[in-house]
Amino acid sequence: MKPKLLLFVLIAAACWSCNDQCKETRVVRRFTTVTHSLMELRTKVKAESPRALDQPGKMYVKGKYLFVNEIKKGIHIIDNSNPSSPKFVSFVTIPGNGDIAVRDNVLYADSFSDLVALDISNPASPKEIDRVKNVFKSGLFDGGSWNLNESVGAINDQNVEWVTETVDVNCEENLNPGWWGGGIMWMIADRASFSGAAKSASPQSAGGSNGQAGSMARFALHQNFLYTVGQSTLHLFNITTPSKPVDFATVNVGWGIETIFPYKNKLFIGSSTGMFIYDNTNPAEPKQLANFQHGRACDPVVVEGDIAYVTLRTGTACAGTQNQLDLVDISNPSSPQLIKSYQMENPHGLSIDFPTLYLCEGEKGLKVFDVADKFAVDKHQLAHFKDIDAYDVISLGETLLLIGKDGFYQYDASNPRDLKLLSKIPVGKAI
Repeated sequence: MKPKLLLFVLIAAACWSCNDQCKETRVVRRFTTVTHSLMELRTKVKAESPRALDQPGKMYVKGKYLFVNEIKKGIHIIDNSNPSSPKFVSFVTIPGNGDIAVRDNVLYADSFSDLVALDISNPASPKEIDRVKNVFKSGLFDGGSWNLNESVGAINDQNVEWVTETVDVNCEENLNPGWWGGGIMWMIADRASFSGAAKSASPQSAGGSNGQAGSMARFALHQNFLYTVGQSTLHLFNITTPSKPVDFATVNVGWGIETIFPYKNKLFIGSSTGMFIYDNTNPAEPKQLANFQHGRACDPVVVEGDIAYVTLRTGTACAGTQNQLDLVDISNPSSPQLIKSYQMENPHGLSIDFPTLYLCEGEKGLKVFDVADKFAVDKHQLAHFKDIDAYDVISLGETLLLIGKDGFYQYDASNPRDLKLLSKIPVGKAI
């Protein structure tokens, strides 16, 4: 073969290889813009018969009852008198709901722009008793944004649909799974978030009978106040009369706010760039003490004693590059200091029943650590349960509550090394 012809054949073969097409299956999100009338949304809060879990989000526990958020749709109320056999009691339809808090017999929930108070003295038939309108201005559900158009009385919303698609790609191409088809496939920043103008599950301290939230909570109770965090603010509601929440104050915190954890007379607020610490000695006027900054990543916070436990993870709209557990010394809350960072796989929610730390790793399961030696946490992993999807967890001492994409779990945690499944409510099934 002549040299020129041989060169042509080699180039052609190389180009043909570059253009080989392969099939790749991906799960992506599609957004559909919808406008909701506030007038209509406000007529839709009502108690209904129990239904199966579909897309579980946040969880909350008070007394013998569990409250599980159905993302953007409402709240399941579950009788947990017997953790081995929980029973669905009712479902409360609350459009645009993402968070829960309970004081006495009053349940607080967000409904897009509004804060709704419900009487749950009869859990089978909760009733709306009050509403604070237009206090939350915007938010996210699975990365789909919504915002309040107060001038026309409407919510501009992006519905999110998860779709499995098979596409043709260049076999030689090394694609970033977050980018394709000329667009951006945003990953989940959080199950639900909004913006406003247990032991280590948020203990919801003092001032009445409160429940417990998980580490992903954006609602917290302390004395006569309900605190809610949005993407840039801390919003205070006076609940001296629990059935009559009053819009009280708004504190600008910073951008990328994600979670809130009250501990003693402090508020620990997780953000995409760090942890904010607020002195809450005067609950009506929280004062910022410090901002512990780290690389950009989504993170919840829990606290025990003089140590804050913070997880950071990638694969979210926070666009972070770190998957780790940070232990932070808060003995001087005005000057928090890093104790040590530990590499993780994709950490989400966490809970501590000292010295036992429960850490959710999303699709990678649940890890259990003994953290008595703060400098050797990685050397004291007690267990790794890989066959569950773990989003958030609440430790109640000898009982452990866990929620993930595939359902709600309860475990006997009397031996943290060997958790015993008490019950599971799988997605798609009502009990």
